[in-house]
Parts: sequence; C-alpha cells; structure tokens
Amino acid sequence: MKLTRRSFVGAAAPALVGAQSANDAIRAAFIGVGNRGSYLLRHSLAVPGVRVAAVCDVQEDRAQAAAEVAGEKGHAAKAYYDYRKLLDDARTFDAVIIATPVNTHQEIAVAALAAGKHVYLEKPMALTPDECLAIVTASKAAKGILQVGFQLRFDPRRRAAMDFIHGGGIGKVLFMQGFRHGGDLPRNTPWYFDRTVSGDNIVEQACHILDLMTWAVDQSPLRVFGSGGINLYRDIPPGRTTMDNYAVIYEYPGDVRLVFSHIYFDPPGFTGIKERVFGSIGAVDLARAEFHERANRGAVKLEVPNEGENSTYLSLKAFYENARAGRKPPLNDADSALRSTLVAMMGRKAIYERRIVTWDEIAR
Repeated sequence: MKLTRRSFVGAAAPALVGAQSANDAIRAAFIGVGNRGSYLLRHSLAVPGVRVAAVCDVQEDRAQAAAEVAGEKGHAAKAYYDYRKLLDDARTFDAVIIATPVNTHQEIAVAALAAGKHVYLEKPMALTPDECLAIVTASKAAKGILQVGFQLRFDPRRRAAMDFIHGGGIGKVLFMQGFRHGGDLPRNTPWYFDRTVSGDNIVEQACHILDLMTWAVDQSPLRVFGSGGINLYRDIPPGRTTMDNYAVIYEYPGDVRLVFSHIYFDPPGFTGIKERVFGSIGAVDLARAEFHERANRGAVKLEVPNEGENSTYLSLKAFYENARAGRKPPLNDADSALRSTLVAMMGRKAIYERRIVTWDEIAR
C-alpha cells in the first residue's frame, strides 16, 4: 500500500516492544533546554523513576545550566552541545525529550527513533506535511514509542470535559468556538517570529486548541477558510514574518463548524482563552469543565479527577510509564498528532493563499 498522510491518520499503532521492568529507572536525555525544554526538564525531575542522564543545547550556557539543575536533584547529567554527539552515546539513556525549534523536529526525531529510543517530541510535529509524514513513518518502524507534546489532552478539566462530550453529555456536536487572545510572544525568542522556523503562530501556538477541537468532534475537517496578517507589529521585532492576528473557519463532517481567532495585541481586559463545544443538549467550556444546558440557567461543574494537577507533568508521566511498561499508546500519540498538526497547516495554507483549502489537499 502506498504510504500517504491520509493512510496514517486513524491507523492502528503497532505493538510496542522493548518494554522495561516496572522497577527500572527511565534514563532521559533532553535535546533543547531553552524556555520549554527547561520546563519539561523540571517536571521530569518530579516524575518518580526518572533519571536525567544527559542534556543538550546549541547554546552551551543553557546546556550547562540544565545540567546544574539536574545535578541539584542528584542527577548526573552530561552536557552536550550537538545532538548527534548525544545520540552517539545512545547506550547511556532510554528516552529522548525534544524541545527545539520546529524546523529541526524532523531531523532530530527521526534520528532519535532510529537510535532505538522512546521519543517525546514537542508540538507541533514538524514544519510541513511531508516532514510530519517522515516522522510518523519513522515511528511506525521504531522500537520505541513516539509521544507528541499536545499536553492539554492530559489537563484534568479538559479531559473530564472531553469524556463528557464523547459520552453523549451534550448530545450531538453542532458547533465549536475557540480563541486565544493576548499579548505578543516573548521578544527574547527570535525564532518565534520567523515563520520558516516556527511554522507561524497557527501551527506553533494554536495547534493546542485545534487539537482539542478536532479531538472533540473526532474527525478530520473537510475544508477551511481564513484570513490574517500583521496589523500592529510590522517589523517588530525586526524581520518579523509571523502574523499578529488571524481567524479561521473549519467545516467538519455533519455540518459542524469551528470558528477560531488568535490575536496578539489584546489589552489585558480582553485577554484570555476560550474552548467551547456546543451540542444539541447544551455546551461545555473545556478549560472550566463546565456544562451549560440549554434548558436551564447556570453552569454545572463536571467531576474532575486529579483536578489541579499540571497537564505537562501528567503528559510526561504518561510518556515515561509507557516507555517503561510498554502500555497502550498515549492520548497524544503519533496518529493524533499528525492529524492535529495537519489541521493547523491546513488553516495556515488557507490564510496564506486566501482561499478555501480542503483536507484532501493536506492529507493526500
């Protein structure tokens, strides 16, 4: 069978091999320890049964600082400045956590999977559809598991809301609404503002909410139209090519629509995130885990197991448990990550080309 992006979406995952004893420590190596990578490192240090064996960053001061953070917790982490040197010592670790700029994801993830390692790859999966397909292809042939950092799937409130939706609590899904409105991204991270490196904001940032909405309806969209640009921050920071505002409308099977907007110049009073799914019985606010029935006033708070626990910690914990015991693939596995990343790329293409873009164009 010819391998295509479409053939991977929804495909069954292979049986996992190379599982370790439940008593074994998982030795982790971190590639990329900037803002996000160091955050993943700190949460990993709190997961029982994890030993940080190595850290790597092209900026030597970051690698050294990460090694010191691990050392303060009793972990003897070796510092590297080239991921290839780290992978040359693959026998010293079991799992790799990748938190580098998006344009490097394919190269590093494929190499780590080929080295036989379990891989936690930060979202989005990659920069282009073909790069995503290369990673998924590598994961299908790999000994280790691949988990992608769509950690909001592990957020207790969102998880409870999603279980409620999938259990029929809101009836038939009819409409979805999301927005992410706030200030600009940190100016001290230049690659955020270069779309040839980040994939632009709809892919690098909004993929989280688009992932949740696609999970809610559990189908790929049929088509999308969008519009966006740089209205306020032209050449701020210098050379900026990423949008500071955009809006998209997705159409899913069953005449279901998702309306999503993303703005980077909101005043504080307008700032916030909304993730709402509307059904024939009522609507759910995912971030609040609240159900609003159309026939009644007021909100009903859903029961939320593990409420208050950090979604990134829970996502990493699941990754290490899967790596150790060879359990079923996680909520944010290769197939779901492929679909959600392609959904974001589909919206990007519609905005850039100012036309309706179909799923068939992206998942061909």
